[in-house]
Amino acid sequence: MSVSKPTESETSSSLASGFSAKRDMPVIVLRSKSDRRIRQGHCWIYSNEIDIERSGFKSMAIGQVGTLVSASGVMLGSAYFNPHTLLCGRLFSRQADQALDYEFISNRLNRALIWRSSCYVKPFYRLVYGDGDSLPGLVVDRYGDILVVQVTTAGMMAVLDTAIKALVDVVAPKGILLRNEAANEPEKLPAHSEVLYGDVPEYVDIEENNTVFSVPVFSGQKTGWFFDHRESRALLAKYAKGKRVLDVYSYLGAWGLEALNAGAASLCCIDSSEPALKLAAAAAARGGFENQFTSVKSSAVDGLKALVKQGESFDVVILDPPAFIKRRKDQRSGEKAYHHINQLAAKLLGDQGLLVSASCSLHLPRQGLIKIVQTAAYKAGRTASIVYQGGLGADHPVNAAMPEMDYLKAVFARLD
Repeated sequence: MSVSKPTESETSSSLASGFSAKRDMPVIVLRSKSDRRIRQGHCWIYSNEIDIERSGFKSMAIGQVGTLVSASGVMLGSAYFNPHTLLCGRLFSRQADQALDYEFISNRLNRALIWRSSCYVKPFYRLVYGDGDSLPGLVVDRYGDILVVQVTTAGMMAVLDTAIKALVDVVAPKGILLRNEAANEPEKLPAHSEVLYGDVPEYVDIEENNTVFSVPVFSGQKTGWFFDHRESRALLAKYAKGKRVLDVYSYLGAWGLEALNAGAASLCCIDSSEPALKLAAAAAARGGFENQFTSVKSSAVDGLKALVKQGESFDVVILDPPAFIKRRKDQRSGEKAYHHINQLAAKLLGDQGLLVSASCSLHLPRQGLIKIVQTAAYKAGRTASIVYQGGLGADHPVNAAMPEMDYLKAVFARLD
């Protein structure tokens, strides 16, 4: 007696009914040959990879959780979905029918906390880095007893109350602030700030690399602080003793003040925000460096041009701009902007001066930034020697299958 092999459609239907029976979750089926990237560890699903006819995908609610299945019926994991976006799914578990519930979230938070506590002596770090901690769409920065949360997807917003309860139970903070600085139209998330738990002061003190800063969590950029360059800033401090330092796009002065605290002779900060410069000046005074600190309220380009015109010279110039290339269509104009500021910086460096050129633009690869530094040095009649290349720290774990997460670059170049 012969038994016919089930068709791909029959296999998928059978598995789908088995999965969905557990928790009444929908099953989302991928198109043929669209599962390879997911099998290799990637966590993002695109709408053009989904077999619409076999999934009922279009009828899903924004943020609804479902089980992801390959075209041949192999279970790939659990994800939440937004049927109205190209990047429509975020895989958060490799188990079928896994709810994004309190038990799951608290387990992931505990794992995240254990890792950060093993890496940092003091409680100032990025506690949750989205996909890197299997909590896609969630960012949590820890400022001691205060947590600042960003939510970037409708799927995570749908379980925000559960996530906050888990954060309270796992971390025991005094206050939690939701800080969605800008609206996210694809995910239908408005700009919104709200204290979700306890009390949150307007400013919180943090310590990074032995330097104390006052962070404006309600009014500052993003969550108020940028932990991502922590390791690179620590290394710069080792080079800084006795040096004249220029910190461009300084914000609260993280790069420059840590250098000053490590023995730099002087620091000049350039930023377009007067409140940010006032906080940087206050931090300098707090450390006893008020006589070594100056600032210039200006756009970066205008400030750099003015210093060049004045014939100023520095031993270290730091460029840490916002992302000039937010979308691929910005590539050409963004690269031009990076070239411009690096060429101006090269003119301000003395012999064997150190240029620290950073970028948080995902679409500018590391080698692209190095090429920009090399070109800037060449046009200034200099030779660039790369002495260090920095990136994300241990509190920003990057899924090895997701290069999209590894956005940060810092190139240290000695100009001869």
